[in-house]
Amino acid sequence: MFYNQNLNYNMNNKHNQSIPQEVLDQVKSKIEEAIGLIRPYSVVMTADERASALKVGDKAFTFITKVFAYTKTNPVFIPNYLNIDELNVDFQDAGGHVDVVSLLNQLYNYFDDTKIAARSEAYSASLYYYGNVQQAASVNLPGAKAIYDDLKQYFPRTGKPIESKK
Repeated sequence: MFYNQNLNYNMNNKHNQSIPQEVLDQVKSKIEEAIGLIRPYSVVMTADERASALKVGDKAFTFITKVFAYTKTNPVFIPNYLNIDELNVDFQDAGGHVDVVSLLNQLYNYFDDTKIAARSEAYSASLYYYGNVQQAASVNLPGAKAIYDDLKQYFPRTGKPIESKK
């Protein structure tokens, strides 16, 4: 071993167990079930439809909420061409179902944070291995040069070549 054997890269390793396939299968199944439940009530928009939709931030949503309340307390001002039943349907989903979206974001963050930690730790371990192979290749240990030559392509030199003095 070329690197210090006392060096423990696992010291800060947060990702120390894989998610079991059975758990992933259950999560996937439950997500598919949730998609099946919500699909009949969902709208799928094209990129163009998303781009052309009116942008509604918090201020505009507060306006919508007030208008909705006024349609209940002062229905005399509802124009004849406004379908109030459609407004009721739209208002029910306009809030975005924050409680459900919050859970979805939490689930996404669990997966994303796990992926980031796992990739970071795997890369760190891989760099240790690469450094060891690089050192082994420099003293011509059998088999090391082939591995080093294969792996060094991931670290292309981008600096200017050093000109030799003549």
